[in-house]
Amino acid sequence: MATPQDLENIMARIKLRDRAAFSELYSATSAKLFGVALRVLKDRAAAEDVLQEVFVKIWNKADRYAVTGHSPMTWLITIARNTAIDRLRASGPATEDVDEVLGLAAAGPTPEQAAVAAGEARRIVECLGELEADRAEAVRGFYLEGYSYQEVAERYDVPLNTMKTWLRRSLMSLRECLAS
Repeated sequence: MATPQDLENIMARIKLRDRAAFSELYSATSAKLFGVALRVLKDRAAAEDVLQEVFVKIWNKADRYAVTGHSPMTWLITIARNTAIDRLRASGPATEDVDEVLGLAAAGPTPEQAAVAAGEARRIVECLGELEADRAEAVRGFYLEGYSYQEVAERYDVPLNTMKTWLRRSLMSLRECLAS
């Protein structure tokens, strides 16, 4: 384990482009710097890439290292941590195309579909209003409320075939009204 003084001496030699000193620095600090990168990235391959980047930066920026009384390891760890954070930010959050995300679209109709349906509903109500009151109620009872022919016929006290005629003629009237 290199002491802070040893590391300062190695850094001084690296400033002079001493490759042997750089190799010593790598041997003395790479495990610690790899751990820092791995802790930030949580990905071994990415941490290895960052470690390589860190040592390139150390080689290129060794002249910026100044003896301040702090351990050189602090300067090296700062470079490793910041490089790992930069890598993490560059990868960004996983995003998906908004159109491909399931569950975002409302289950109901779109606003356009709702507007069209409301317009059609309004026209049907208007056309039902043009039918005789008992015929319109029979249509509502049979087609909208789910009553049977027999139940609707009993409600209006008419024979079953008469009710079928009412409903058929009412539908024809509604069709003509909606077509106009």
